[in-house]
Amino acid sequence: MKSKEAALAHIREQLIPKIKAFCNGGYRKKFGDIKADDRQNILTLNPPIQSHYISSNSAVNIKAKVEIVAIGASTGGPNALEAILQDFPANFPVPIVIVQHMPPVFTKRLVDRLSSKCKIRVEEAVTGSIVEPGVAWIAPGDYHLVLEKQGFGARIRTNQEARENSCRPAVDVLFRSTAKIYGAGVLAVVLTGMGQDGLHGCQKIREAGGKIIVQDELSSVVWGMPGSVANSGFADRVVSLQDMAAEIIDRVSSH
Repeated sequence: MKSKEAALAHIREQLIPKIKAFCNGGYRKKFGDIKADDRQNILTLNPPIQSHYISSNSAVNIKAKVEIVAIGASTGGPNALEAILQDFPANFPVPIVIVQHMPPVFTKRLVDRLSSKCKIRVEEAVTGSIVEPGVAWIAPGDYHLVLEKQGFGARIRTNQEARENSCRPAVDVLFRSTAKIYGAGVLAVVLTGMGQDGLHGCQKIREAGGKIIVQDELSSVVWGMPGSVANSGFADRVVSLQDMAAEIIDRVSSH
């Protein structure tokens, strides 16, 4: 085997001109034009720099504390919400805000059903309420749910502004407002549902450094909403409904 000094001399005399010609040729010449032994010498003496991809969830936010869980769901959502929320302990450490696509009256029935099965409190969102740990707030039918800054926390406001994605309540509206207030402290969860509501909201959460998990296709009734987020590359993880509660609990309890 050639000594290191001899190999370096060989590179200077023989390979560097080839590499310059390769680069100046606009990559028209192939790296394969360089002999295999020469390529090995280059890699041995000049190992490639290991690059680390940093997404919009920057490295400084990888361990950001979860301060709120925001959930969006549509078709198949009521059963999915029940499966998840009933596993949360009564002392769940952060607030939960939820948009489930439903008309008026039906959201109240959903709240009553979940309240009877869950250890945490489940409430229909009311303007002026302060979000609290261990409480899940569900947007009322035909009303958007947004959060507003209140001291060190947030309060709820509902409105009947224009529909988004043909929906009111809309997941995008809720997700944008949580991103604005909680930034990297948001854990967004996109469950089974038709369409793409939540996609643009997830983009805002991602840009703010928050985390996003979505339900997998196999356990979804319709993989429209979670699928659009997963296919966009915004999701940190795709999780089955069976494992979703444990995944959320682990993330909110890990700090």
